Amino acid sequence: MKKIKKIKIKLNGKIKLITENTKIETLITDLKIPIKKVAIELNQEIIDKKKLKNIKIQNGDKIEIVHF
Repeated sequence: MKKIKKIKIKLNGKIKLITENTKIETLITDLKIPIKKVAIELNQEIIDKKKLKNIKIQNGDKIEIVHF
């Protein structure tokens, strides 16, 4: 049985453990956040929503999600 590896990120200022190789789009979906009504910042850079499915979250990343 393969062990699921977790990584630590900071999401909106709080430490969160997530599965390794999670993409930002998956995180947003899992959190049930409507993608059209948010701005997403990864390590102090605003992310283009078209690229969300291609960006893997790394250990130590800082993600801020701002709702409109």
